[in-house]
Amino acid sequence: MIKFTKLHGNGNDFILIDEYDCEVIEDKPGFAATYCDRRFGIGADGVLFLMKSDHADIRMRLFQPDRSEAEMCGNGIRCLVKYAIDEGYIAGRGSSAIETLAGVLTVDPDGEWIKVDMGTPEWDGIHEIDGYEVHSVNTGVPHAIIFTDDPEIAIDEIAPGIRYAPVFPEGTNVNFVKVESGSEITIRTYERGVEGETLSCGTGAVASAYVAHRLGKTGERVVVRTTGGVLRVLLGANGVAFMEGGAVRVYDGVIKI
Repeated sequence: MIKFTKLHGNGNDFILIDEYDCEVIEDKPGFAATYCDRRFGIGADGVLFLMKSDHADIRMRLFQPDRSEAEMCGNGIRCLVKYAIDEGYIAGRGSSAIETLAGVLTVDPDGEWIKVDMGTPEWDGIHEIDGYEVHSVNTGVPHAIIFTDDPEIAIDEIAPGIRYAPVFPEGTNVNFVKVESGSEITIRTYERGVEGETLSCGTGAVASAYVAHRLGKTGERVVVRTTGGVLRVLLGANGVAFMEGGAVRVYDGVIKI
């Protein structure tokens, strides 16, 4: 009997397995491949594992439907924090430290919203791929940014060629960004590991806001509209990016194995 919790951040949904006291799942890649399936499993964009940490308050690991382990996930970390607050692992007010493969990140819950210190985005230049100008940046995971005025662009057709381009040896997430104003952008994201479009991507929101600001298209405070909802990104003067968004606990369940 394996207990799980289903959560989502702006429609980017996750299965969470609580391993704070002991390991529950040995084959984490296989578990993710099985239970992320929306027809034969529970259905999710990934599986979060909450664990104890020697370096922070708690530790997060995330496995995706293709069996890969992601370094970080902006929506996922908020979901993990929401669960950890509910269960009393961390406080609902004040800062907490979360260990991820991308480093230890600080989170600050504030009511329904959770603020995440996303660290300093790493700029990796501009590439021309399949006729598109592609801006490359890492916000814990690699992202490709393409600006477009077409909100209906066929990303499932275009994104795979960029996601697997040789210039990205570890693959990349692909974001299509429409600048709405100096303080607002709309994005759609094709996620590596999910191998399809998701309703929202937190690291993609930060990457898109960072590149838009770097190019002078927006200011330091950016409202990022995703298909699943709104995120807020603040780009600090010291280069550190902060992301704010909500997280929802949908239901708890039991898997019988």
